[in-house]
Amino acid sequence: QVQLVESGGGLVQAGDSLRLSCAASGRTFSMYSMTWFRQAPGKEREFVATISGSAGNTLYADSVKDRFAISRDNAKNTVYLGMNSLKPEDTAVYYCAAKRTSKSVTILPPEFKAYDYWGQGTQVTVSS
Repeated sequence: QVQLVESGGGLVQAGDSLRLSCAASGRTFSMYSMTWFRQAPGKEREFVATISGSAGNTLYADSVKDRFAISRDNAKNTVYLGMNSLKPEDTAVYYCAAKRTSKSVTILPPEFKAYDYWGQGTQVTVSS
């Protein structure tokens, strides 16, 4: 069983930066592909970014490419989402999700939703 706990959300102004963290329990963190999703009020949950277990592969939604950066520290069992140049449309609850993969280089496609574990989410609000 893996527990995911997100942190780092908050209220910021447009143009500001934030770094979200997702801390995972367990001893095989490097075998999990990790993904950040977000859900704005009245909208479906959407893919933001994903990273392979080895951290060698990443993939981003077009809406956040060049502004957000996903990274991980397997020694700390933590995945991060660095967010720069935040916009009001980035306002959402941000969730991290974990999927165990057979290869640490596996990168999951944005449409993949069958994750093994989900966090409880952290709120990010960007004011204009």
